[in-house]
Amino acid sequence: QVRLVESGGGLVQVGDSLRLNCEVFGRTFNRYRNTVGWFRQAPGKEREFVAAIRWEYGTTEYADSVKGRFTISRDNSKLTVDLQMNSLKSEDTGIYFCATGRNVASAMMSSGYDYWGQGTQVTVSS
Repeated sequence: QVRLVESGGGLVQVGDSLRLNCEVFGRTFNRYRNTVGWFRQAPGKEREFVAAIRWEYGTTEYADSVKGRFTISRDNSKLTVDLQMNSLKSEDTGIYFCATGRNVASAMMSSGYDYWGQGTQVTVSS
């Protein structure tokens, strides 16, 4: 069993930065096989992929909409994953979820993730 706890959301202005944090708890989390991803869901829209990191080698993937603005990173000793968000836009508003899965084939597909956090709200105001 794995538990994920997100933090760092809030209300910011267009152009501001925000850093989200995801803490991973649970002995079954596998540093060699697990991927941690960030997804978001805006009101009235489906959940969409934002970024992911494959834990073993730290390889990353990003949605086109956030490339060059967001950076995902991990801390192996703390078992945390951060999402640094810069140059925020109003369309970045939504609930941001952290998720993890083992042997995830496609990091962009939410169906590949087994455990999800409760989410943290990000609101970007213009």
